Order: sequence, then structure tokens, then C-alpha cells
Amino acid sequence: MDVDGLTRLAQEALVLSLLVSLPVVGLAALVGLLVAVLQAATQIQDITLAHLPRLVVVAVALAVLGPWMGGQIAAFAVEVLRAG
Repeated sequence: MDVDGLTRLAQEALVLSLLVSLPVVGLAALVGLLVAVLQAATQIQDITLAHLPRLVVVAVALAVLGPWMGGQIAAFAVEVLRAG
């Protein structure tokens, strides 16, 4: 495989990693923002309250989106192995 092909595959791998991780990271950020607003409004500064909802949402998101994420990565791996 030539350098252009390897560069294209590397670029596709980076874009795929962003697309696969974006939903989980986005949900974690959204829940973190909501919890921060709730803590600011109620002035409850418990550290468990800050981390537990994010942990639960990320675990559920990974359980729900895991098959899709794995399918995307497997499809890319098949494309790479066929190109090589």
C-alpha cells in the first residue's frame, strides 16, 4: 500500500474514533452540565452527586450504543484488511 492510501486510512480511523466516541462523551457532558446547574441552584456540593449520574449515563449509553460502535469499528477493520 502506498503512502496516500495509508494517510487516507489513518484519517478515516481518526474520524471514526471521533464519531464513535462523540455520543457517549456528549451525553456525559450534558449530564454534567445539568448536575452542575442543579448543584448551583440547590447549593448542594456533594462530590457523589457530581459523578454518579454521569457514571450511570455513560454505562447505559455504552450498553445501548455498544453494538453500533462495535459494528462501525468492525466494518472499518474489514475495509482496512481488504485494502492491504
